[in-house]
Amino acid sequence: MFGTRSFMVREQLLVGALRTGGLLVRVDPDRHGELTTRPGARQATMGTGRDMGAGWIEVEPEALSGAGLALWVDVALARRG
Repeated sequence: MFGTRSFMVREQLLVGALRTGGLLVRVDPDRHGELTTRPGARQATMGTGRDMGAGWIEVEPEALSGAGLALWVDVALARRG
């Protein structure tokens, strides 16, 4: 799915490991604007120039070191309420 190795919780995508070493993260759409201001985070796209919409963020590999990976997994888990 989405060209990633995806991890799901209760049949919903949580995160996907991208071929680039980055992470595709499903987030609460209400927090999308706030979360895309974090270092290494940007609006996720499908192919060239097609936004995936609010709630989908791509995180660069450099932003996943240290506590970065855990932070983004926690953000994705929080979406589930």
